[in-house]
Amino acid sequence: MLYIIGLGLGDERDITLRGLEAVKKCSKVFIEAYTSLLSFGLSSHGLCTLENLYGKSITLADREMVEEKADDILSDARHSDVGFLVVGDPFGATTHSDLVVRAKKLGVDVKVIHNASVMNAIGICGLQLYRYGETVSIPFFTETWRPDSFYEKIQRNRMLGLHTLCLLDIRVKEPSLESLCRGKKQYEPPRYMTINTAIEQLLEVEQMRGESAFCEDTDCVGFARLGSEDQMIVAGSMRQLLEVDFGAPLHCLVIAGKTHPVEEEMLDFYKLKGESAESEHKQTA
Repeated sequence: MLYIIGLGLGDERDITLRGLEAVKKCSKVFIEAYTSLLSFGLSSHGLCTLENLYGKSITLADREMVEEKADDILSDARHSDVGFLVVGDPFGATTHSDLVVRAKKLGVDVKVIHNASVMNAIGICGLQLYRYGETVSIPFFTETWRPDSFYEKIQRNRMLGLHTLCLLDIRVKEPSLESLCRGKKQYEPPRYMTINTAIEQLLEVEQMRGESAFCEDTDCVGFARLGSEDQMIVAGSMRQLLEVDFGAPLHCLVIAGKTHPVEEEMLDFYKLKGESAESEHKQTA
């Protein structure tokens, strides 16, 4: 049996009781480490924290392992219980459909245990979940690659009065272009996009496209470390959020569409109101 288990968003304690029971009976446990991370990261210290609570040795599964060695994981699952841990929900912001399809083709039974995801936790800001349009991803720009396919999706959402969740780029164990050219993989340091960088890139694309999908005065909500004890939520214009230090990753951004009075009342609790607002949001979010 292959168990795909959501861990939630905060720390090791956010696993469900059903998820913990599944982990404890698995002979091997892997944790996916390339689409998200828990509040304490995935350092050796962080893994020890998980292992101590779950009572199991955990193997870090990076993108390379999942994409190139998935059959090894699934082969074990044909004869014993194997756990695959996913931060958030297994079918939340980043789905793991490919792993499920491959497992079923090999005749491996799959059981999914759900948990909280960024896709529903953003409801804390007051913007109603059923008033969201298509979710977009904002990748890091490079000197030669500045994609803007997200622009039309945001524009379409805003034309319909819908909010847009922007998931910000995470680059973990990414081989450098130079090393790929040499035929020997060397990995770049981990990078996590900040809300500030995301807004700078969004405004750059808007300036280039000039179709008024959004502007510096467009209302947004910035989220940092959503679901953790020190989560930070700040609402304001793009111009205002550019000046906020949101601290450690992970970050995500919501671009507001047309708001209902009930949404505005809740959103008002997170709006920047003065010089001390940033520290207040860190304490009360």
